[in-house]
Amino acid sequence: MRSIRAWRGSCSAMAASGDPGATMRQAGKSGARTPRTSGAALHDADPTQGAGGNDTLLLDVDHLQTHFDTIGGTVRSVDGVSWRLHAGETLGIVGESGCGKSVSALSIMRLVPSPPGRHGGAIRYRGTDLLRLGEKQMRQIRGNRISMIFQEPMTSLNPVLTVGRQIAETVTVHQHVGRREALERAVAMLRLVQIAEPERRVGEYPHQLSGGMRQRVMIAIALACNPEVLIADEPTTALDVTIQAQILELLKDLQRRLGMGVVMITHDLGVVAECCDRVVVMYAGHKVEEASVIDLFDRPLHPYTRALMASMPSLNTSAARLTEIPGMVPSAHDLGVGCSFAPRCGYATERCRREAPELEAHGAGHTVACFEVARVAQDPLPLAAPLAEHA
Repeated sequence: MRSIRAWRGSCSAMAASGDPGATMRQAGKSGARTPRTSGAALHDADPTQGAGGNDTLLLDVDHLQTHFDTIGGTVRSVDGVSWRLHAGETLGIVGESGCGKSVSALSIMRLVPSPPGRHGGAIRYRGTDLLRLGEKQMRQIRGNRISMIFQEPMTSLNPVLTVGRQIAETVTVHQHVGRREALERAVAMLRLVQIAEPERRVGEYPHQLSGGMRQRVMIAIALACNPEVLIADEPTTALDVTIQAQILELLKDLQRRLGMGVVMITHDLGVVAECCDRVVVMYAGHKVEEASVIDLFDRPLHPYTRALMASMPSLNTSAARLTEIPGMVPSAHDLGVGCSFAPRCGYATERCRREAPELEAHGAGHTVACFEVARVAQDPLPLAAPLAEHA
Protein backbone atom coordinates (compact mmCIF):
# COMPACT_ATOMS: atom_id res chain seq x y z
CA MET A 1 0.00 0.00 0.00
CA ARG A 2 1.22 3.49 -0.78
CA SER A 3 1.73 5.19 2.59
CA ILE A 4 0.86 8.70 3.69
CA ARG A 5 4.60 9.43 3.73
CA ALA A 6 4.78 8.56 0.05
CA TRP A 7 1.99 10.94 -0.88
CA ARG A 8 3.47 13.72 1.28
CA GLY A 9 6.87 13.03 -0.20
CA SER A 10 5.36 13.72 -3.60
CA CYS A 11 4.52 17.32 -2.74
CA SER A 12 7.77 17.84 -0.82
CA ALA A 13 9.72 16.81 -3.90
CA MET A 14 7.78 19.29 -6.04
CA ALA A 15 8.50 22.13 -3.64
CA ALA A 16 12.18 21.28 -3.47
CA SER A 17 12.96 20.89 -7.14
CA GLY A 18 10.09 21.97 -9.35
CA ASP A 19 10.67 18.75 -11.28
CA PRO A 20 7.43 16.89 -12.11
CA GLY A 21 9.32 13.61 -12.15
CA ALA A 22 10.55 14.21 -8.62
CA THR A 23 6.95 13.94 -7.46
CA MET A 24 6.98 10.17 -7.76
CA ARG A 25 10.71 9.55 -7.51
CA GLN A 26 10.58 10.95 -3.98
CA ALA A 27 7.56 8.83 -3.01
CA GLY A 28 8.32 6.19 -0.46
CA LYS A 29 11.62 7.70 0.69
CA SER A 30 12.14 8.07 4.41
CA GLY A 31 12.97 11.74 4.08
CA ALA A 32 9.35 12.81 3.60
CA ARG A 33 8.12 15.65 5.75
CA THR A 34 7.08 14.60 9.24
CA PRO A 35 3.30 14.67 9.63
CA ARG A 36 1.98 17.49 11.79
CA THR A 37 0.17 15.02 14.03
CA SER A 38 1.14 11.44 14.73
CA GLY A 39 -0.94 8.60 13.38
CA ALA A 40 -1.78 7.37 16.87
CA ALA A 41 -2.85 10.82 17.97
CA LEU A 42 -5.17 11.22 15.00
CA HIS A 43 -6.65 7.76 15.44
CA ASP A 44 -7.36 8.46 19.10
CA ALA A 45 -8.45 12.08 18.69
CA ASP A 46 -11.98 13.18 19.45
CA PRO A 47 -13.58 13.50 15.99
CA THR A 48 -15.52 16.54 17.22
CA GLN A 49 -12.23 18.42 17.74
CA GLY A 50 -9.93 19.94 15.18
CA ALA A 51 -6.30 19.10 14.53
CA GLY A 52 -4.09 19.79 17.50
CA GLY A 53 -7.06 19.54 19.89
CA ASN A 54 -8.54 22.95 18.95
CA ASP A 55 -12.22 22.60 19.80
CA THR A 56 -13.33 25.97 18.37
CA LEU A 57 -16.01 24.91 15.90
CA LEU A 58 -16.18 27.37 13.03
CA LEU A 59 -18.34 25.66 10.42
CA ASP A 60 -20.93 22.91 10.84
CA VAL A 61 -22.42 21.63 7.59
CA ASP A 62 -25.41 19.53 8.66
CA HIS A 63 -27.19 17.33 6.08
CA LEU A 64 -26.75 19.95 3.37
CA GLN A 65 -28.94 19.52 0.31
CA THR A 66 -28.52 21.64 -2.81
CA HIS A 67 -30.94 20.71 -5.57
CA PHE A 68 -31.63 22.38 -8.92
CA ASP A 69 -35.04 22.32 -10.56
CA THR A 70 -34.58 21.96 -14.31
CA ILE A 71 -36.72 21.07 -17.31
CA GLY A 72 -35.22 17.58 -17.22
CA GLY A 73 -36.06 17.08 -13.54
CA THR A 74 -34.46 17.72 -10.17
CA VAL A 75 -30.68 17.64 -10.06
CA ARG A 76 -29.49 16.56 -6.60
CA SER A 77 -26.00 18.05 -6.76
CA VAL A 78 -25.45 17.79 -3.00
CA ASP A 79 -27.65 15.38 -1.10
CA GLY A 80 -27.37 15.13 2.68
CA VAL A 81 -23.67 15.97 3.19
CA SER A 82 -22.37 16.71 6.71
CA TRP A 83 -18.94 17.75 8.02
CA ARG A 84 -17.34 20.11 10.51
CA LEU A 85 -14.41 22.52 10.41
CA HIS A 86 -12.47 23.71 13.45
CA ALA A 87 -10.10 26.65 13.84
CA GLY A 88 -6.61 25.94 12.54
CA GLU A 89 -7.76 22.80 10.72
CA THR A 90 -7.59 21.97 7.01
CA LEU A 91 -10.39 19.80 5.65
CA GLY A 92 -9.90 18.28 2.21
CA ILE A 93 -12.86 17.50 -0.07
CA VAL A 94 -12.05 15.18 -2.97
CA GLY A 95 -13.93 13.44 -5.75
CA GLU A 96 -14.42 13.40 -9.50
CA SER A 97 -15.76 16.40 -11.39
CA GLY A 98 -19.50 16.71 -10.84
CA CYS A 99 -19.54 15.04 -7.41
CA GLY A 100 -20.75 18.21 -5.64
CA LYS A 101 -17.52 19.67 -4.21
CA SER A 102 -17.78 23.14 -5.74
CA VAL A 103 -21.55 23.30 -5.30
CA SER A 104 -21.02 22.63 -1.58
CA ALA A 105 -18.60 25.57 -1.44
CA LEU A 106 -20.96 27.87 -3.34
CA SER A 107 -23.78 26.82 -1.00
CA ILE A 108 -21.72 27.84 2.03
CA MET A 109 -21.08 31.22 0.41
CA ARG A 110 -24.79 31.51 -0.50
CA LEU A 111 -23.86 32.04 -4.16
CA VAL A 112 -26.22 29.45 -5.65
CA PRO A 113 -28.94 31.34 -7.57
CA SER A 114 -32.50 30.62 -6.50
CA PRO A 115 -34.28 29.62 -8.63
CA PRO A 116 -33.24 27.14 -9.95
CA GLY A 117 -31.27 26.20 -6.83
CA ARG A 118 -32.77 25.41 -3.43
CA HIS A 119 -31.23 24.35 -0.15
CA GLY A 120 -32.05 22.03 2.72
CA GLY A 121 -30.30 21.17 5.95
CA ALA A 122 -28.15 23.73 7.76
CA ILE A 123 -24.81 25.53 7.42
CA ARG A 124 -23.84 26.91 10.80
CA TYR A 125 -21.04 29.45 11.18
CA ARG A 126 -20.25 29.81 14.89
CA GLY A 127 -23.77 28.56 15.60
CA THR A 128 -25.57 30.85 13.15
CA ASP A 129 -27.39 29.08 10.31
CA LEU A 130 -26.30 30.87 7.14
CA LEU A 131 -29.26 29.48 5.19
CA ARG A 132 -31.64 31.40 7.46
CA LEU A 133 -29.94 34.78 7.08
CA GLY A 134 -31.18 37.58 4.87
CA GLU A 135 -28.95 38.77 2.03
CA LYS A 136 -27.89 41.91 3.94
CA GLN A 137 -26.74 39.83 6.92
CA MET A 138 -25.01 37.33 4.65
CA ARG A 139 -23.05 40.10 2.94
CA GLN A 140 -21.50 40.93 6.30
CA ILE A 141 -20.12 37.38 6.49
CA ARG A 142 -19.36 36.56 2.83
CA GLY A 143 -15.89 37.78 1.92
CA ASN A 144 -15.40 39.06 5.46
CA ARG A 145 -15.59 36.17 7.94
CA ILE A 146 -15.79 33.43 5.28
CA SER A 147 -13.82 33.88 2.06
CA MET A 148 -13.31 31.78 -1.04
CA ILE A 149 -10.55 31.36 -3.59
CA PHE A 150 -12.32 30.57 -6.86
CA GLN A 151 -11.11 28.40 -9.70
CA GLU A 152 -9.50 30.00 -12.74
CA PRO A 153 -8.28 33.43 -11.57
CA MET A 154 -8.19 34.73 -15.14
CA THR A 155 -11.98 34.44 -15.33
CA SER A 156 -12.61 35.34 -11.67
CA LEU A 157 -10.67 38.63 -11.74
CA ASN A 158 -12.19 41.66 -13.44
CA PRO A 159 -10.07 42.31 -16.56
CA VAL A 160 -10.81 46.07 -16.66
CA LEU A 161 -9.87 46.87 -13.04
CA THR A 162 -6.38 46.93 -11.58
CA VAL A 163 -5.61 44.21 -9.07
CA GLY A 164 -5.05 46.85 -6.40
CA ARG A 165 -8.53 48.28 -6.91
CA GLN A 166 -10.07 44.79 -6.72
CA ILE A 167 -8.37 44.06 -3.40
CA ALA A 168 -9.22 47.54 -2.10
CA GLU A 169 -12.89 47.10 -3.03
CA THR A 170 -13.15 44.07 -0.70
CA VAL A 171 -11.65 46.07 2.17
CA THR A 172 -13.83 49.12 1.48
CA VAL A 173 -17.07 47.13 1.40
CA HIS A 174 -16.45 45.09 4.55
CA GLN A 175 -14.14 47.26 6.68
CA HIS A 176 -15.69 50.65 5.78
CA VAL A 177 -12.35 52.42 5.30
CA GLY A 178 -11.37 55.20 2.93
CA ARG A 179 -9.97 54.67 -0.56
CA ARG A 180 -6.42 55.62 0.39
CA GLU A 181 -6.31 53.28 3.38
CA ALA A 182 -7.84 50.48 1.30
CA LEU A 183 -5.12 50.85 -1.36
CA GLU A 184 -2.46 50.77 1.36
CA ARG A 185 -4.05 47.56 2.58
CA ALA A 186 -3.94 46.20 -0.99
CA VAL A 187 -0.19 46.82 -1.14
CA ALA A 188 0.22 45.10 2.22
CA MET A 189 -1.79 42.08 1.05
CA LEU A 190 0.28 41.71 -2.13
CA ARG A 191 3.38 41.80 0.05
CA LEU A 192 1.83 39.19 2.35
CA VAL A 193 1.29 36.78 -0.55
CA GLN A 194 4.90 37.35 -1.64
CA ILE A 195 4.40 39.31 -4.85
CA ALA A 196 7.52 41.32 -5.65
CA GLU A 197 7.25 45.10 -6.02
CA PRO A 198 3.72 45.32 -4.60
CA GLU A 199 3.64 49.12 -4.90
CA ARG A 200 3.94 48.76 -8.68
CA ARG A 201 1.79 45.65 -9.06
CA VAL A 202 -1.30 47.28 -7.49
CA GLY A 203 -1.59 49.41 -10.62
CA GLU A 204 -1.42 46.48 -13.05
CA TYR A 205 -4.24 44.57 -14.70
CA PRO A 206 -4.79 40.77 -14.49
CA HIS A 207 -3.54 40.17 -18.05
CA GLN A 208 -0.18 41.70 -17.11
CA LEU A 209 0.44 39.07 -14.45
CA SER A 210 1.55 35.46 -14.73
CA GLY A 211 -0.77 32.60 -13.75
CA GLY A 212 0.95 32.14 -10.42
CA MET A 213 0.76 35.86 -9.64
CA ARG A 214 -2.95 35.97 -10.52
CA GLN A 215 -3.56 33.10 -8.13
CA ARG A 216 -1.68 34.99 -5.42
CA VAL A 217 -3.90 38.01 -6.11
CA MET A 218 -6.97 35.80 -5.62
CA ILE A 219 -5.53 34.68 -2.28
CA ALA A 220 -4.85 38.31 -1.34
CA ILE A 221 -8.47 39.25 -2.09
CA ALA A 222 -9.74 36.31 -0.03
CA LEU A 223 -7.53 37.19 2.95
CA ALA A 224 -7.94 40.97 2.80
CA CYS A 225 -10.47 41.02 5.65
CA ASN A 226 -8.74 38.39 7.85
CA PRO A 227 -11.41 35.67 7.50
CA GLU A 228 -11.81 32.84 9.97
CA VAL A 229 -12.76 30.36 7.23
CA LEU A 230 -11.05 30.11 3.84
CA ILE A 231 -12.52 27.91 1.09
CA ALA A 232 -9.94 27.10 -1.59
CA ASP A 233 -11.62 25.62 -4.68
CA GLU A 234 -8.92 23.96 -6.79
CA PRO A 235 -6.38 26.69 -5.91
CA THR A 236 -3.64 25.13 -8.07
CA THR A 237 -5.66 24.46 -11.23
CA ALA A 238 -3.72 25.09 -14.48
CA LEU A 239 -0.49 25.99 -12.65
CA ASP A 240 2.79 24.22 -13.31
CA VAL A 241 4.15 22.00 -10.53
CA THR A 242 6.68 24.54 -9.26
CA ILE A 243 4.04 27.26 -8.84
CA GLN A 244 1.59 24.72 -7.37
CA ALA A 245 4.06 23.86 -4.64
CA GLN A 246 4.70 27.55 -3.92
CA ILE A 247 0.98 28.35 -3.68
CA LEU A 248 0.33 25.40 -1.32
CA GLU A 249 3.27 26.36 0.88
CA LEU A 250 2.00 29.94 0.95
CA LEU A 251 -1.49 28.80 2.04
CA LYS A 252 -0.03 26.64 4.81
CA ASP A 253 2.18 29.48 6.02
CA LEU A 254 -0.73 31.96 6.04
CA GLN A 255 -2.92 29.49 7.90
CA ARG A 256 -0.28 29.04 10.59
CA ARG A 257 0.07 32.80 10.96
CA LEU A 258 -3.63 33.68 10.84
CA GLY A 259 -5.16 30.59 12.50
CA MET A 260 -7.82 30.08 9.82
CA GLY A 261 -9.88 27.01 9.19
CA VAL A 262 -9.34 25.95 5.56
CA VAL A 263 -11.55 23.87 3.25
CA MET A 264 -9.35 22.54 0.43
CA ILE A 265 -11.29 21.32 -2.62
CA THR A 266 -9.08 19.40 -5.02
CA HIS A 267 -8.68 16.41 -7.33
CA ASP A 268 -5.05 15.93 -6.33
CA LEU A 269 -4.51 13.34 -3.60
CA GLY A 270 -0.90 14.47 -3.23
CA VAL A 271 -2.18 17.93 -2.25
CA VAL A 272 -4.59 16.34 0.23
CA ALA A 273 -1.84 14.25 1.82
CA GLU A 274 0.46 17.24 2.15
CA CYS A 275 -1.97 19.92 3.32
CA CYS A 276 -5.00 18.39 5.02
CA ASP A 277 -5.81 17.13 8.50
CA ARG A 278 -9.07 15.38 7.59
CA VAL A 279 -10.59 14.30 4.29
CA VAL A 280 -14.14 14.00 2.98
CA VAL A 281 -14.60 11.85 -0.13
CA MET A 282 -17.67 12.70 -2.23
CA TYR A 283 -19.38 10.78 -5.00
CA ALA A 284 -22.57 11.72 -6.87
CA GLY A 285 -23.55 14.34 -4.30
CA HIS A 286 -22.98 12.13 -1.26
CA LYS A 287 -20.24 11.80 1.31
CA VAL A 288 -19.00 8.21 1.02
CA GLU A 289 -16.04 8.35 3.41
CA GLU A 290 -14.49 10.67 5.99
CA ALA A 291 -11.36 10.14 8.07
CA SER A 292 -8.18 11.75 9.31
CA VAL A 293 -5.71 12.10 6.46
CA ILE A 294 -3.40 9.47 7.94
CA ASP A 295 -6.20 6.98 8.52
CA LEU A 296 -7.64 7.52 5.04
CA PHE A 297 -4.38 6.85 3.24
CA ASP A 298 -3.36 3.99 5.52
CA ARG A 299 -6.80 2.38 5.63
CA PRO A 300 -9.14 3.47 2.80
CA LEU A 301 -12.36 1.51 3.28
CA HIS A 302 -14.67 2.65 0.48
CA PRO A 303 -14.16 1.11 -2.99
CA TYR A 304 -14.38 4.56 -4.57
CA THR A 305 -11.63 5.97 -2.34
CA ARG A 306 -9.41 3.05 -3.29
CA ALA A 307 -10.20 3.54 -6.96
CA LEU A 308 -9.19 7.21 -6.76
CA MET A 309 -5.90 6.28 -5.14
CA ALA A 310 -5.23 3.51 -7.63
CA SER A 311 -5.79 5.86 -10.58
CA MET A 312 -3.04 8.28 -9.55
CA PRO A 313 0.07 8.11 -11.76
CA SER A 314 3.35 6.69 -10.49
CA LEU A 315 6.83 6.42 -11.93
CA ASN A 316 7.31 3.26 -9.87
CA THR A 317 5.55 1.17 -12.50
CA SER A 318 6.24 0.42 -16.13
CA ALA A 319 2.54 0.14 -16.98
CA ALA A 320 1.58 1.40 -20.43
CA ARG A 321 -1.55 3.17 -19.20
CA LEU A 322 -3.11 4.43 -16.01
CA THR A 323 -5.73 2.61 -14.03
CA GLU A 324 -9.20 3.91 -14.75
CA ILE A 325 -12.46 3.64 -12.87
CA PRO A 326 -14.80 1.72 -15.18
CA GLY A 327 -18.13 3.18 -16.24
CA MET A 328 -19.38 6.75 -16.00
CA VAL A 329 -20.43 9.05 -13.20
CA PRO A 330 -24.23 8.70 -12.93
CA SER A 331 -26.49 11.49 -14.07
CA ALA A 332 -27.55 13.70 -11.19
CA HIS A 333 -31.05 13.78 -12.73
CA ASP A 334 -31.65 10.13 -12.00
CA LEU A 335 -29.46 8.42 -9.43
CA GLY A 336 -31.91 5.55 -9.08
CA VAL A 337 -32.05 3.30 -6.03
CA GLY A 338 -29.24 1.65 -4.15
CA CYS A 339 -25.61 2.75 -3.93
CA SER A 340 -24.70 5.29 -6.61
CA PHE A 341 -21.28 3.69 -7.06
CA ALA A 342 -22.61 0.13 -7.45
CA PRO A 343 -22.56 0.11 -11.30
CA ARG A 344 -18.82 0.87 -11.24
CA CYS A 345 -17.86 -1.13 -8.15
CA GLY A 346 -16.13 -4.51 -8.18
CA TYR A 347 -17.45 -5.31 -4.70
CA ALA A 348 -21.14 -4.58 -5.44
CA THR A 349 -23.75 -7.15 -4.46
CA GLU A 350 -27.46 -7.34 -5.10
CA ARG A 351 -28.05 -5.55 -1.82
CA CYS A 352 -25.87 -2.63 -3.00
CA ARG A 353 -28.06 -2.25 -6.08
CA ARG A 354 -31.21 -2.38 -3.99
CA GLU A 355 -30.37 -0.33 -0.89
CA ALA A 356 -28.39 2.86 -0.29
CA PRO A 357 -25.82 2.35 2.50
CA GLU A 358 -25.75 4.70 5.47
CA LEU A 359 -22.57 6.18 6.91
CA GLU A 360 -21.21 4.00 9.72
CA ALA A 361 -18.24 4.42 12.05
CA HIS A 362 -15.21 2.19 11.51
CA GLY A 363 -12.81 3.60 14.05
CA ALA A 364 -12.49 6.99 15.75
CA GLY A 365 -13.51 9.70 13.31
CA HIS A 366 -13.62 7.28 10.34
CA THR A 367 -17.03 6.89 8.68
CA VAL A 368 -17.85 4.93 5.53
CA ALA A 369 -21.03 4.38 3.50
CA CYS A 370 -20.54 0.84 2.20
CA PHE A 371 -22.05 -2.58 2.92
CA GLU A 372 -18.86 -4.41 1.94
CA VAL A 373 -16.31 -2.72 4.19
CA ALA A 374 -15.08 -6.05 5.59
CA ARG A 375 -14.32 -7.39 2.12
CA VAL A 376 -12.69 -4.14 1.00
CA ALA A 377 -10.46 -4.01 4.07
CA GLN A 378 -9.10 -7.50 3.37
CA ASP A 379 -7.76 -6.58 -0.07
CA PRO A 380 -4.40 -4.80 -0.45
CA LEU A 381 -4.39 -1.44 -2.14
CA PRO A 382 -2.38 -1.39 -5.38
CA LEU A 383 0.69 0.87 -5.24
CA ALA A 384 -0.42 3.16 -8.03
CA ALA A 385 -2.22 0.69 -9.98
CA PRO A 386 -1.47 -0.05 -13.47
CA LEU A 387 -4.30 -1.38 -15.57
CA ALA A 388 -1.43 -3.26 -16.84
CA GLU A 389 -1.05 -4.13 -20.37
CA HIS A 390 -4.36 -3.12 -21.95
CA ALA A 391 -2.71 -0.84 -24.49
